[in-house]
Amino acid sequence: MNNKEGNNKRGGFRPNSSRPSSNKPKPAMPKRAQGPKKAKPSTKAAEEAAKKIEKKPNQAPKRAKAKDEMRLNKYISNSGVCSRRDADIYIQSGNVKVNGVPVTEMGYLVKPGDDVNFDGVKLTPEKKVYILLNKPKNFTTALDEGQEFRNVLELVKGSTTAKIAAVGRMDKNTTGLLLFTNDTDMIRKFSLPNQKSSKIYQVSLDKNLKFEDLEKISKGLVIDGHRVYVEEVSYIEGEAKSEIGLKLKTANVKVVRNIFEHFDYDVLRIDRVAFAGLTKKNLPRGNWRLLTEQEIINLKNV
Repeated sequence: MNNKEGNNKRGGFRPNSSRPSSNKPKPAMPKRAQGPKKAKPSTKAAEEAAKKIEKKPNQAPKRAKAKDEMRLNKYISNSGVCSRRDADIYIQSGNVKVNGVPVTEMGYLVKPGDDVNFDGVKLTPEKKVYILLNKPKNFTTALDEGQEFRNVLELVKGSTTAKIAAVGRMDKNTTGLLLFTNDTDMIRKFSLPNQKSSKIYQVSLDKNLKFEDLEKISKGLVIDGHRVYVEEVSYIEGEAKSEIGLKLKTANVKVVRNIFEHFDYDVLRIDRVAFAGLTKKNLPRGNWRLLTEQEIINLKNV
């Protein structure tokens, strides 16, 4: 064997090599050991597992509500003792009994004939009542004004046997629309500082409002560290420049007075002429009326 042949033998695989290929079959590769096959869950078992939903703590089991049933927190709210949110707190605290048994489950349903005891007092739910009053002067919503000024509840006496309260406050000098209801959720809703319904006031000042002050009010202002947003302010057409129309979201009449006192004007009268879409149309001073079903729906959707 010459050196050339020796070099070819020592070299690696060459594509053009003329060496004959071997016809000897290669031994078969041994199969990899496999574990036992996992059994697939049956369709029925999967359905049963899906139905098992973990129940939250203090959560009543879900079931279809019957036509005459009512959630316990709504039942308590309808009785006029507190709002639904507060009722949930009492329920979780164990202060509510149904048919003598304490109930702490949220979403518990009660039906007619159930005996509901709230903090030691038996409850009777009332039908919701909504009354609109055009309040005159010298009546107040406060209960501590003494004998000189009478309470506004005297003006709606006899309108209902339900225990109603005024939505918001009005002093003796403020007139106009005042809403009464036994719906504690609605009273709370319109008492929140971020509620979205508009109110319109007619304000009488001791002197003409300067145009530059009107412009400043329209841009909003800061009173006692709080930003007051004014939707609209204008002179009332056909009246003196001391008669001003003011539109804003607050139901707090004190804010209306503070806006003008901030610019050194004395407020002589404040008359609320619109409240969350309700107006004084066909409602003389000192009179009241029940809201229509549509008006109630509108208030709840504000």
